[in-house]
Amino acid sequence: MDREIILMRHGQPDLVRVDKVSALDMKRWIAHYDLSEIVDQPAPQASVALAASARVIVSSSAPRALTSVRALGLEPAHVDEIFCEAQMPHARWTLPRLSPFTWAFILRITWLCGFSGQVESALMARARAKTAAQRLQSLSGEGAVLLLGHGFMNRLIAKQLEVGGWTRHQSSGSRYWSATTYRKAQATDSPQAD
Repeated sequence: MDREIILMRHGQPDLVRVDKVSALDMKRWIAHYDLSEIVDQPAPQASVALAASARVIVSSSAPRALTSVRALGLEPAHVDEIFCEAQMPHARWTLPRLSPFTWAFILRITWLCGFSGQVESALMARARAKTAAQRLQSLSGEGAVLLLGHGFMNRLIAKQLEVGGWTRHQSSGSRYWSATTYRKAQATDSPQAD
């Protein structure tokens, strides 16, 4: 039987709507985002059904991940900050003023290109994703694993699973509540020759 790891993104964060901010204001916006829970809506039925197939429930320690686990009607067996989102830098510019999501895109690109400011670098995040993938692989011996995590970190973990021989079986995109399932054939003992 195949081993299975499900990487699911959290539900929609409950954020106060902000029109435009500076790159400097993003420091406060990111801090608020990191503390946010999810909007008070039921989890999609497809997510609930997929999550119910898991035996081991794992979550990032971020409030939006933990409230997503509860929205699925589950309790995590393992909660760890190693599964938290890759940190995002901010800059000191006061102009231009853009939407937080536009800044998030720009700052993530600059982060990938080497700018990390005072936060975890892309290199450090990739190393953390490797350790996170190893933990999930280890837990998969107990049964199907569900990780309630984050968009970017889940992608980094997925790359490490693929390096480890896991195959993407199913994906529902990258939106809130989306999930990607990875499978790997269970190692079997070869019969001894007489």
